[in-house]
Amino acid sequence: MTSVINIFILIPLLGFVLSFLVPSKKELLLSRIAFYTAGLNLLCFCIFAFFWFSAGHPALNIKEIALYNTKGYEFMLDFYFDKITAIYILVGALLTFLITVYSRYYLHREMGYKRFFNTVLFFYLGYNLTILSGNFETLFMGWEILGISSFLLIAFYRDRYLPVRNAVKVFSIYRIGDVGILLAMWASHHLWHENITFAKLHNYDLVHEHLQSHSLVGIFISLMILVAAAAKSAQLPFSSWLPRAMEGPTPSSAIFYGSLSVHFGIFLLLRTQPFWEQQFSVRILIAVLGLSTSIIATLIARVQSSIKSQIAYASIGQIGIIFIEVAAGFDNLALFHFAGNAFLRTYQLLVSPSVVSYLIKEQFYNFVPRKESIEDSLPKKIEYSIYILSLKEFNLDTLMNRMIFSPLKNIGKKLNFINLKNVFYYFIPVYIVGMFFMYQETRLPPLISEILPIFFCFTGLLMVLKSFSERNSPILAWLLIILNHFSIALAISFNEHFDFEHIIYYLSGIILCGTIGIYSLHRLKSLEKAYFDLNRYYGHVYEYPGLALVFLIASLGLMGFPITSTFIGEDLIFSHIHEHQFLLAFFNSLAFIMGGISIVRMYARLFLGPHIKTYHETPYKSS
Repeated sequence: MTSVINIFILIPLLGFVLSFLVPSKKELLLSRIAFYTAGLNLLCFCIFAFFWFSAGHPALNIKEIALYNTKGYEFMLDFYFDKITAIYILVGALLTFLITVYSRYYLHREMGYKRFFNTVLFFYLGYNLTILSGNFETLFMGWEILGISSFLLIAFYRDRYLPVRNAVKVFSIYRIGDVGILLAMWASHHLWHENITFAKLHNYDLVHEHLQSHSLVGIFISLMILVAAAAKSAQLPFSSWLPRAMEGPTPSSAIFYGSLSVHFGIFLLLRTQPFWEQQFSVRILIAVLGLSTSIIATLIARVQSSIKSQIAYASIGQIGIIFIEVAAGFDNLALFHFAGNAFLRTYQLLVSPSVVSYLIKEQFYNFVPRKESIEDSLPKKIEYSIYILSLKEFNLDTLMNRMIFSPLKNIGKKLNFINLKNVFYYFIPVYIVGMFFMYQETRLPPLISEILPIFFCFTGLLMVLKSFSERNSPILAWLLIILNHFSIALAISFNEHFDFEHIIYYLSGIILCGTIGIYSLHRLKSLEKAYFDLNRYYGHVYEYPGLALVFLIASLGLMGFPITSTFIGEDLIFSHIHEHQFLLAFFNSLAFIMGGISIVRMYARLFLGPHIKTYHETPYKSS
């Protein structure tokens, strides 16, 4: 029975590869591949579920191949199947199947027809990989696929300004959630001294024993899981990204942000529940977060003028209630609520264009405003204040910018001394001195040995922040991301067991993809015969689609996407950061996350958005 579970990964993978190879003009074939992929997966699950229930629905753990094995470390693919996985697979397969049927007509003769179905199947692959994951490493692979496919679908109308801008914004929020996952993985390495599987978390005695002796580490892991779940499920203070994601086509809004992708925070909490349910303070925090999000999202939904935004905030409110159910231990109710909310929001989004058309006609004849509402029972000053705050969406966007992105961007703007000339004059000599110290580490005082890893990791973080705020030179921004990875490799090399073989394994993907990216930037400059900066969107994907694809692949590799050995190298690096080196772990994870945001912003500004040349049609700003 366990070997059959691989089918739920292989079918979407095969469907994605086939759809990628089909020419864009073959609309019928593209839609049929997506249709049969989702349909076949749904059929296979129904057959599997029958035998699984007949066997007493046991929890299944399948340890697949170890992708990398070295002293004290093993990176393995591990799959886990239980009732949570079963519900998520059923809902995901059924909704994806329905959306493929809907989309084949909705997107007929759309320029990005093939691109849409490619991305949907890519998302479906990441979806199945995430919900079948049996450990944090496998989950993070699917988590990364979900993030990039969401970016591509929101920016589907890539000739418009707002869809591309909102895609970058949503991806940035997703990356904040990735900080939580990375730090939770790092702390778990030290708590369990292995890549813990979710199956082992169900061992109450094992979990209780470790939390008794490491209670603070347990709380830290739980809080990081909550941060990742809140960012993925648009809970406070991250709620503003979900309505922005509705700039994509209606089918993608329905399948991603109405039904499936937005519920992954709930999945993460349910999957790790055996770990944090013994920590009462964490359960209270989850419930309070869900309650406050539900109240605020409901208030905002009541004043929205756009039907998509109204549905988005209504969905956020329901997910807040599901957070409360999960915190209270009502697993079955939370799963039932998830399925109901997913089906309802998908239906609402798919019929929303027709509903809007009907209501506009209806208002001319039968519209009667509501005489009283629940807010009328409040004092007028409070009622008006709530109304204004709801219209402004409680300034959640402004809060995120002021609290997170603006301070980081301001730091980068103050690093004007970092330019191409100074990078070669100062960074390379300092790096060589650092390598010398690494080989002479046994002769260094203990204090210096403790400070040097933090110094080089912090140096890499400064380069990333400069890249994030860089507007004049794309090549400098790209080069700084590469040098950041070299700084991280040097910083971790001061810790034992991280030898030259591990450095090569980690940096091999960085060197390859970094070189391809620099070549792509030089190639674009030579084709355009003009200098370009990062102050605007250029839309070069229309005239150079092949070059845009090459640069996108290079970007994915440079940010540690699971297409090169760097993805495993990142996990290997975190496993070698000591338990007391919290600052090093934080700088490291922040550098990875901000580097990914910088790279995606670079790709979006160079290749997406309205085309710079005037002979191309100028589209509307939004859909």
